Amino acid sequence: MIQQRHRQTAALHLAGDLISLVLAFLATWYLRFDLQVIPQWEDDVPQFAWYLRLLPFVVLVWPIVFYFHGLYQMHRGSSRVEELFSLTIAQALATLILAAITAFVRPERAGLDPYTYSRGFLLLFAITGLVAVAISRSAIRSWLRVLRQRGHNLRRILVVGAGTLGKEIAQKLLAQHELGFEVVGFADDDPGLGGRSFFGVPVLGPLGEVAAMVEARRIDQVFIALPFEAHKKTLRLLEQIGNECVEVRLVPDVLQYATLRATLEDLDGTPVINLSQVPLQGWYSLAKRGMDLAISITAVLVVAPLWPLIALAIRLEDRGPVFYRQERMGLDGRPFLILKFRSMRVDAESTCGPIWAVRDDPRRTRVGALLRRTSLDELPQLWNVIKGEMSIIGPRPERPSFVHEFKSKFPNYMLRHRVKAGITGWAQVHGWRGNTSIKKRIQYDLYYIENWSIGLDLKILWMTLRRGLLKNAY
Repeated sequence: MIQQRHRQTAALHLAGDLISLVLAFLATWYLRFDLQVIPQWEDDVPQFAWYLRLLPFVVLVWPIVFYFHGLYQMHRGSSRVEELFSLTIAQALATLILAAITAFVRPERAGLDPYTYSRGFLLLFAITGLVAVAISRSAIRSWLRVLRQRGHNLRRILVVGAGTLGKEIAQKLLAQHELGFEVVGFADDDPGLGGRSFFGVPVLGPLGEVAAMVEARRIDQVFIALPFEAHKKTLRLLEQIGNECVEVRLVPDVLQYATLRATLEDLDGTPVINLSQVPLQGWYSLAKRGMDLAISITAVLVVAPLWPLIALAIRLEDRGPVFYRQERMGLDGRPFLILKFRSMRVDAESTCGPIWAVRDDPRRTRVGALLRRTSLDELPQLWNVIKGEMSIIGPRPERPSFVHEFKSKFPNYMLRHRVKAGITGWAQVHGWRGNTSIKKRIQYDLYYIENWSIGLDLKILWMTLRRGLLKNAY
C-alpha cells in the first residue's frame, strides 16, 4: 500500500511536471521571439516547427534528471525549500543536456548553414521551466493537503504494539502526511499504557479487542509491531483479524539490527530481509560513475597547466620523487594504491612508522606545506577516480593498519567500505578530516551512504569548491 501510494503521488507530480514544462516551453517561445525580452539580432524569426523538434527531448530528459535527483520520491520531513534547491540543480543540469543535444539536432535551411538554436531561448526556458514546475508542485501539495484535511482519500491505521518499534512506525507514518495516512491508535497489552498517548495517538486497549477496534473505528490497515518474544500473540492476532476486511502489515523486530537501509527481497518466492541495502546500485551506480568520469576528466584538463609546475617545485626542493603512492582500503575492503603529490620528506616514516598527519607536521617539506594548505596534493587522485578505484564524492580511504584498528573499536566502521572511497565527502565538508573524531566521521559517512543522491553529491561538490577545503587542512 505504501509503495502504491508513493507511485500514485509520484505519477501525479510527473504529470504536473510535464504539463508545466510544455506550457513553459510555449511561453518561452512567446517571450523570446514575440515579445523579444532578449533582443533578437537576426531579422527573421525562426520557424516555430524547428523548436517543436526539441519538445520530445524535453519530455524525455527532464523526467529522467528529476528522477535521479529524487524528485519523485516522497522524502519524510522534506521542505519546499529543499525541493526548490533540488529542482534548481535538476533544471540547470537538464538544460545543459538540452544545450548539448542542440549541437547535434540542427534544422537544415535551403542554401544556408544549419540553424543554430538560440542560447537566449535555452536560458529563458531554464527560468520559466523552473518557475512553472515549482508552482505546479506547490499547487499539488496544497491541493493534496486540503483534500486530506477534508477527510478524503485517507487510510486509517491501527498500530499493534506501543513499544519502541510501534512508536517508531507510528512516527514515520505520521510524517508521511502527503500520502494520506491517519494513525487512529495503538493496541497494547501493557496495563500501564491504558489511557496514554504518543505523538497525539491514544492507546485504545489490549490486543484481544483489536477486531472490535477495526470494526468500530473503520480501520483500513493494521501494522503489527510486536517484539520477538510476543510471537504467540502475533499468531493469535492474525487468527483474530484474518476474516476482517483489513490489510495487515507485519513489521519485523529485526530492524534494530539494520546497519544500513533494510529492504525486502524475494528468493524464489521466499521473502528475505536485507539489513544493509546500499542505494548505490544499478542505474544509480551507473549515474554516479558517469558523473565521476565527467568531473575528473574535466578537472584534469582544467588543472593541466599546474601539474608540471607542482612537479618541478617538488623536484627542485629535495630531488625526491614527485608522486607518493600509499596503500589504502577502498570498496568492499579491497586495497588500492592512492596517488598524491609528495608533501613530506622521502624518509618521513622511517623512524615513526605510520601515524596520523597533524597540523604543522614537521615531516612536511616547504612545498608540501603549501600543497596541503590548498589541497593541491590531492589532484593526482583524479587518476584513481578515472581508473574506477575511487569516486569524486565518498568516505575518505584509510590505510589498512588504521582500518584494522578502527573496526575493532568502532561499531559499523567497515560500512564505510560499502561504497567507493572519495576525494571529498560529507564528513570532510563539515570539518571531520585528518586527525579528528572517528565517531563523527563514521556518523557523517553513514548518513551519506544511506541518503545518497546525485543532488547530495552536487551539494557536497559545491561545498567543497566554496570552502576550498582550506579549513582544517593538514
